[in-house]
This record gives sequence, structure tokens and C-alpha cells, in this order.
Amino acid sequence: MVLPTRRRHASTVRGDGVWAPERRRLTIGLSLAVTVVAVEAMAVATVLPIVVRHLGDLSLYGWVFSAFMLSGLLGIVVAGALADRGPLVRPMFAALALFSAGLLVGGTAPSMPVLVAGRALQGLGAGAVPAIAYVAISRSYPEQVRPKMFAVLATAWVVPSLVGPATAAVVAVQFGWRWVFLGLIPVVGLAGTAATRAIRSIPPPAEVRGRGVPYLPVLGVIAGAAVVLAAATTGRIAAAAPGIVCGALLLAISLRRVTPPGTLSARRGLPATVLTRGLLTFAFYAGDAYVPYALTTVRHAPPLMAGVAYFASTLTWTASSWIQARVIHRLGPRRLIRIGTCVMLAGVGTMAATLLPLVPSWLGVIAWAIAGGGMGLAYSPLSLATLDNAARGEAGKATSGLQVSDTLGEALGTGGAGAVVAAAAVSLGPRIGVALAFSLGAGIGLVALFVSRRLPARLGTTPQTASTSERRLTMRSGDPAAPALRGAGDADAG
Repeated sequence: MVLPTRRRHASTVRGDGVWAPERRRLTIGLSLAVTVVAVEAMAVATVLPIVVRHLGDLSLYGWVFSAFMLSGLLGIVVAGALADRGPLVRPMFAALALFSAGLLVGGTAPSMPVLVAGRALQGLGAGAVPAIAYVAISRSYPEQVRPKMFAVLATAWVVPSLVGPATAAVVAVQFGWRWVFLGLIPVVGLAGTAATRAIRSIPPPAEVRGRGVPYLPVLGVIAGAAVVLAAATTGRIAAAAPGIVCGALLLAISLRRVTPPGTLSARRGLPATVLTRGLLTFAFYAGDAYVPYALTTVRHAPPLMAGVAYFASTLTWTASSWIQARVIHRLGPRRLIRIGTCVMLAGVGTMAATLLPLVPSWLGVIAWAIAGGGMGLAYSPLSLATLDNAARGEAGKATSGLQVSDTLGEALGTGGAGAVVAAAAVSLGPRIGVALAFSLGAGIGLVALFVSRRLPARLGTTPQTASTSERRLTMRSGDPAAPALRGAGDADAG
């Protein structure tokens, strides 16, 4: 009697996997959609110095990234709202079409302002893709399989991080930098066809609670963040203080409309989860943006070492994402996120120590591998906790709030670190400036560790979610609030 039971259990587990026949096409489609976004992100960062030499206007260098992230906020929230109100295929098609249009504008741009506009179009599409993917996962994957699917999406960043920069550099030298943009368009077409066909069969939500897209609050978030970044990155903090204060007030007021109530006050449960995500990405990307600068400019290491550091971070992030998928139900999200945050902070601290002349520069590779491993442990569990705490019929709204927090954390972390480096470089030198940037990231990471005490200890235990039997029933009926699952390393991997 024991052996047949074990065989049935093993068969059930295999049948419920991400590669089960009924989900294989969806797994491939979502992974391809994330992969093309990852390839573009890696490629643009690689060839942008060449682009600036051709188009000029170095002052817009940073806005090539800022425009992408800020417009991505609008894509995130609009896609999340649309996902809660109907089928997923239309917003996914629109997202990939906008992404392709941005590639076309960028590849034919005659000037840097036009390139920035193209990046804004790309951001609209790139922001929408993960929001739609999260809802697709919540509707189509069993609860016990969702952590593995997030790990699959994190893995989709590994190959781009390995071959993306080198391929982009070769294409730029052999055929011109414009083909780094234009050459991706047919790839997006192929990936988009696979993704839209895969999600076409996903049913719409069983219950619609959306009240429309909060356009004005989202635009307020974008405007507030843009003002803060524009003022902070001037390098004249004292003179920019009024702009920073006004932008921060507009940002705070608008965020209250596009994130769960109580997010800014770290209310226990879903609000604290969303806030922790933003603090975590702020802490990591405040340092991540200056890893190449620290190694090549401060320590005079070869550029290849910076690339190896990024690749090592991507690998450990992905490996840790698979580890969290195996232990999340045993340890719970709160404990796993706190462990991951501590590991990430250890990596940031080690990276700061690498700035010292007596410390070998290759330690930076190990340091950023440690930081990436910590992010892999903490990032996806925050996605799981978000969907697990989402009210019925509002998974898209909850995940769009999470993505807003995520993207703002990255944008403000990068911009804040840039302001610190610019302000300190004049009088204190680049070494102290970068050390202060890493210190800023570490300080925000400690705040994230403090807020994480308010996260749910276990999945499936919050009063906002249905009972186990109700969750199984609504999952079959297509309710996006079925409890949850790089993210971008996931995410993003995430």
C-alpha cells in the first residue's frame, strides 16, 4: 500500500510542475517575454557610451535609463488594472508592441532626446510585461508550483547576462550601434507570438473589482520621482533642496493612490511587503550602479572584472531563487526575506571594503556575488507574499503596487547614489564618493530589515485570502487572487 501511494504522489508532483504538458507552452512564453526585456537591458547599457559619442549630449546619458524606469511605472499600473478586468492577451500584445516601437525609435534616433523618447516607449512595454506575467502565474499555476515558476523567470536573466553585453559590443563594432536596437525587433516578434499564444487560453477573472486605471496618481508618481532625480543628480544638493522636497511631497501623495493603503507607514501584511520591496531594490541598486565605477575607476581593474562581477551576481541571484523555491513553505517568507536582506548587506559591506587599496580588487567579484545571492533569497518571496495577501479579484492591483515600489526603489537608489557620488567627488574624491554611495545603500537596507518584521510569517495564513478549498476552486475558475506564487534578477530578474 505504501509504494503505490508514493508513486501517485510523485506523479502528482510531476504533473503539477512548471513543465507539465498543460503549462509548458505558458512557461516558455512567459520566459521568452522576460528574456527579450533582459537582453535589451544588458545591450543598451553596453553600447550607450558608443551612442553618446555619435549623438552627443552627455547630459542626457542618465536619462536614457531614468526615462525607461519612470515610464515603466505607467506600464506597470495600467497593465495591472487591465489584467484584473479582462483577458491577458490584449495587454500583453500592447506591451510587446510598445516595446518594439521603442526599439524602432531608438534604432533610428537622430539625437539623444529622440533616443530618450524611444527608451520611454520601451519602458512602457517592459513595465507591463512582468505585471501581466504575475497575474498569468496566479491564474494558471498551482500554489506549490509558483515559487518554481518565479525561479524559472529569474533563470531567464542568466543567458542575457552572459552573452548580452559581448554580443551587443560585437554588433555595435561590426554593424553599428543602431542594430543593437533594430536587430532585437524580430526577436521580440517571435517571443511575443509565443507569449500571446500561450496566455490566450487563460480565462478572465471570475470577479471584477477594478475601478479604472488611476492615471493621475501614476503620473504624479512619475512627475515626483522625475523632479527628485533631476534635482538630486545635479550634484548641488543644497541648491536643489527645494526641488527635492517638492518632488518628494508629490511622490508621497501620489504613492498613496497606487500602492496598498498603509504602505508608507509600513502597516503589517501586504503594505509592509510592498514597502520592503522598494527599500530592498533601493539598497541593492544604489551599489549595483557603481560596481563598475568602483572596480575600474577607483581600483583601476580591467573592465572585464566588472562584467564578471555582474555575471557572478546574476548567477547567485538565480541559484538563490531556486533555493527559496524549495524552502519558502518551510521557513516562511518573513524569515527568508530577512536572511536574504542580511546576506545582501554583507555583500554591500564587502564591496565597500574593496575600495581600500590594501584589499585585492578581485574581492569585488565575490562581494557582488554575495549581494546577488541575498537578493535571490529575498526578492521572489516578496512576490509570493504579495499575491498571498492580495484580496480576491485584486491580484493585478497588488502586483502593480509591488512593481511600482520595485521600480521606484531602483530609480531612486541609482539616482540617490549618483547624487552622493557627484556631490562628494569634487571635494572628497571618487573613492569617498563611492563609499558614501554604498553606505547609502546599506543604510536603506537596514531600514528594509527593520520593516521586514511586519511581513507575514507564513503563506496562506492571512485573513484576506480564501480557505484552502476555496483557493483551489477559484484558481480553477481563473480568479487572479489565488494565493501566490525576479523576479528580475527577476525582475526583476527581476
